[in-house]
Amino acid sequence: MEYLFPGNGNLLSRGSRFASVTGIIVDMVPTRTNRQVNGCTIYVTLEGEDGSTVNFILSPSTYVVDFITLSVGMEAIFWYRTDVPMPLIYPPQYNAAVAARAQEGRLIDVDHYNASLVNEARTLQLNIDGSVELRTTNNQYYQASPANQDLVVIYDTSTRSIPAQTTPSQVVVLCSRS
Repeated sequence: MEYLFPGNGNLLSRGSRFASVTGIIVDMVPTRTNRQVNGCTIYVTLEGEDGSTVNFILSPSTYVVDFITLSVGMEAIFWYRTDVPMPLIYPPQYNAAVAARAQEGRLIDVDHYNASLVNEARTLQLNIDGSVELRTTNNQYYQASPANQDLVVIYDTSTRSIPAQTTPSQVVVLCSRS
């Protein structure tokens, strides 16, 4: 069974943990609690090519690829978890798990990778060698196997096989909070 998520037109297979939306950032405002501004959490409004609007909550736990500063007018990609509760409102509002500036020639996959380093969508398999930079979300070296983890995979080329194979330039492990 497949599900269509609003705002991006991407079809996802049942069980996928992450979905993404790409668009232009049109607004960024800090959240408010009890009439006071919370500078740590920001509402980001993204407008897709088709004119659809999606709101994201950018919190301190959101991993921002390359630690860049997001800004209005920037083309960006936001990923959110599909296995957590979310309000059924329009426009849709999601908690951003990962955010990145859209860049020509750079591919990013956010997904859960199994023991064979194949993502849940079965579209990408990782070849990890000594050249691959393994990091945590706070930019420390990851010192264990990335298998059976939620990963942010940054790469530029892949094979045309099924699943495609790549030796990524960087892998960031979305370490679970314990």
